[in-house]
Amino acid sequence: MLYRLSADGLVLFHLLFILFVLFGGLLVLKWRGVLWWHLPAVCWGIAVEFFHLFCPLTDWENHLRQAAGQAGYQGGFIEHYILPVIYPAGLTPGIQVLLGSVVVLVNALVYLQVIRQWPRRQPSR
Repeated sequence: MLYRLSADGLVLFHLLFILFVLFGGLLVLKWRGVLWWHLPAVCWGIAVEFFHLFCPLTDWENHLRQAAGQAGYQGGFIEHYILPVIYPAGLTPGIQVLLGSVVVLVNALVYLQVIRQWPRRQPSR
């Protein structure tokens, strides 16, 4: 039971990480300190999509599911509603590049706004 709960929690964390990669720049508009967490997350998300890297969270989750005696994603809220968002059916390398491009575009627009709002330093007199 503990392994299954851990795997489900990891899937939820995975989803939140993906949402942070995509929309975390909006938090930077409000709280500048989030920038130091968001930029590495965005770089990782872009690298995973463009270079088709394997996310270690997926491997960890599968290991936990096997330890729980599960063979696949069946039953429960998380498996039915969250997993299809993270692992959509028919995901191809072309779609991954498109998704990576969306991440780049959304975050480029947000960071352009962040740069515009960044306080300008006045020259010392």
